[in-house]
Amino acid sequence: MNVDFHQLLIVFAAYVIAAGSPGPSNMRIMGVAMARGRGAALVLASGVVSGSIFWGLMASSGISALLARYAQALIVLQIFGGLYLLFLAFRAGRSALTSNERPAARASADDVALSRGALYRRGLLMHLANPKSVLAWIALVTLGIGPNSSWQSIAAILGGCAVLSVTIFCGYAVVFSTPPMVALYRRCRRWIESLLAIFFAFAGLRMLFSRL
Repeated sequence: MNVDFHQLLIVFAAYVIAAGSPGPSNMRIMGVAMARGRGAALVLASGVVSGSIFWGLMASSGISALLARYAQALIVLQIFGGLYLLFLAFRAGRSALTSNERPAARASADDVALSRGALYRRGLLMHLANPKSVLAWIALVTLGIGPNSSWQSIAAILGGCAVLSVTIFCGYAVVFSTPPMVALYRRCRRWIESLLAIFFAFAGLRMLFSRL
């Protein structure tokens, strides 16, 4: 099997840095894990993982590179992603303004609005609508796949990054759903939701007004 293991390590290290560093997906998983527990966070994380694997498949097949040549397509994706992050900022801000004295009403409303299917779709949309995910995967594929690369190398890169994606995003869900983290959320819910609102608003505005 013709696989350059040194090149694989470089690609995997780059992926860990890109996926593991704080971003909209990671922050949302953290928030859901602390607010609703491990199961809900893992569902959200599975949506993020699905989006990451999708862009990996597109990048390895060359489709995303073709998409990147058409600036209008990425601009539409950028606008949609920015507006979606602003929507998340609005929801987090509204939650931060909700009094801690009415947890039952708040929980029932969120249960209706965020079913497991809705959580999965939210995670998927956050990754699919982020043009930076497209460009990051193009960079990773360019880094690890040359003109003479074998199908084994491509499969190793996609398989390895898929495993890392599950480990990283589901790891966030597990770590931040532990009892100490849940207790911290209950004590500091309004502050945490406020920070999430600020983060999502900043990320959304930056995505809307930055150049790709």
